Amino acid sequence: MNAFSRRGACPALSAPMRTGDGLLVRLNPMTGGLSPKSLVGLGESALRHGNGVIEVTARGSLQVRGLTPTSARLLAMEVDALGIAVRTGVPVEIGPLAGLDPEEVADPRPLAERIRAAIEEAGLAKRLGPKVSVVVDGGGRVTMDAVTADVRLAAIRTDAGVRWLLAVAGDSENAALLVTVEKDAARDIAVAILRMVAEKGREAHARDLTARQMKSLASWHSFAPPSVLPDISPTRGEIGSFAGGSPSATLAIGESGDRGAISPQVGEMPSGGKEGRTEGGAVERLPVPASFPIGIFNLTDDIALGIGLPFGSMPAQKLIGLTQHALTLGVTEIRLAPNRALLFLGLSPTACRSLQQAAAALGFVTDPADPRTKIAACPGAPACASGRIATRDIAETIAAENRDLLDSTLTLHISGCAKGCAHPGRAALTLVGGDNGAGLVVDGTAKALPAGYRPGYDAARAVGRIAAAIRDARLRGETTAACLTRLGAAGVTELYRQE
Repeated sequence: MNAFSRRGACPALSAPMRTGDGLLVRLNPMTGGLSPKSLVGLGESALRHGNGVIEVTARGSLQVRGLTPTSARLLAMEVDALGIAVRTGVPVEIGPLAGLDPEEVADPRPLAERIRAAIEEAGLAKRLGPKVSVVVDGGGRVTMDAVTADVRLAAIRTDAGVRWLLAVAGDSENAALLVTVEKDAARDIAVAILRMVAEKGREAHARDLTARQMKSLASWHSFAPPSVLPDISPTRGEIGSFAGGSPSATLAIGESGDRGAISPQVGEMPSGGKEGRTEGGAVERLPVPASFPIGIFNLTDDIALGIGLPFGSMPAQKLIGLTQHALTLGVTEIRLAPNRALLFLGLSPTACRSLQQAAAALGFVTDPADPRTKIAACPGAPACASGRIATRDIAETIAAENRDLLDSTLTLHISGCAKGCAHPGRAALTLVGGDNGAGLVVDGTAKALPAGYRPGYDAARAVGRIAAAIRDARLRGETTAACLTRLGAAGVTELYRQE
C-alpha cells in the first residue's frame, strides 16, 4: 500500500486519501462496469470495512469512505478477490453506453484504447498530475458533456464521414475548441497536448498552455503524418521534424513572446464555446447535449435503466438489495455513469419496470426531473469530521419544499466546510458550513467568503425565502437562474439573512 495521498490527488485503491470521515478510495473498473455479483460483493466489503456507504461521483467513479489504514488494505484485497480490475494511470474516459447505444455517432472505445496505449508508450503517466484527464465522447443519448477534462474528443458527422472534434481544458460548454480531425490525428494531437502539459510539471493542466502552443497544435495536423507522434524537446521547446519522408517542419511551442494561458477566446480559438474549426475551415457544432443518465434507454438488443444515487450517496445495504433484485431480473452488467448514476443493462421491458419501482421504493432517483439531481451535497455532519452543517438533511428539505426552484438552469451546492468536495466549481447558490453556521455564497464556490450566515438548522428555511421571492418576481418564461441574476447578489443575500 502506498503512502496516503494528499488532498487534491486521486484517491485510488492503492493510495487512499484522508478525509474528515477516515480514508477514501475511488474505483474505476477497467470495463466501465461491474457484474451484479461483483457489486454486491463490493457493497458487503464496504459494510465490513468502511462507513457502510457507497458513492458514485459526478464523473462516474465509485467511492468507499470511512476506511482505516488496516481496513483499506483489506478492502483492496477483497476487490482483487472479486476479480474487479481497476484502471490506473491517466484517466481516458468514455460514456457509460459506449458501443451499446444505437444513437451514438461513433464507438469511442477503439480511439480511447489507442490513446491509452500511446500515453503508456510515451511514459506520461508518471509525469502528469493526478487530476489530468482525457474524455473520448462518441455521442448518443448519454454523453460526457458535463465532465471536465484537459483534452476532449467528441465524435461528429461530416460530409467526409466521422471526425473527432478536439477541445482543451473544460466541459462541452467552455472548453477551448481546437480542430476537427480524423481518428489517427486525434490520437496524436491528444498525446502531444499531454506531452506539453507534462513539460510544465505535475501541477500543470492543459489550461496552462499558451495560445501560441495551441495554435501550433491546431496547424500541425494539416501537414504531419497522422501516424507519427510529435517529438517534443524540453531543451529546444519545439515539435521536431517528422520522419518517414514527411515534409520537414518545426513548430515552436516555447512561451517566449506569448505568456498568456489559453482560454476559449484566446488566439485562433473561436468564441462562444460551441463551435470549432474543421479541416476545411467550416464551422461545426458540438453535439447537442443528451439526456440525463436516469431513465429508460433502448439499446440495440435490450434495455438499460439509469438510476441515480441521491446526492451521489446510498447506504450499501440498500444498493445490495437493489442489485440482488436486479440479478433476479436478468441484469448482466451495471455501469457507472456521470452525474452520480448507475446503468443496469440486459433488461426486458417488464423487468425494467419492476427494477424501477424497487429503486423508487428504496429512495433512489428514478426521474431525471427529480430536484435532488440539481443539488450537490457532501456527507457533511455528523458523517464527516470536517463538516459543520448537516448537508444531506438540508438538501432533502430544500428538494422536498422547493422543487420549482431547482430547474435545469440552477445548481445548488451544500458543503459541510470550505473544501467544497462535492462541487469544486461555481454554483448559482452555495451553502457552506463554518463556525458561524451556514454561509451563503451567490455565484461562487465554497472557498469564497460567504456574504451572510444563518444557523445550520435554519438554512433550508432561509433558502425557502429566496425561492418564494423568485416565484413572486419571475417573469413569464424566465428561468430560475435568470431571475436570480435579476434579483442580484445583494438582494438574494438579504433574503437569506432575514429573521
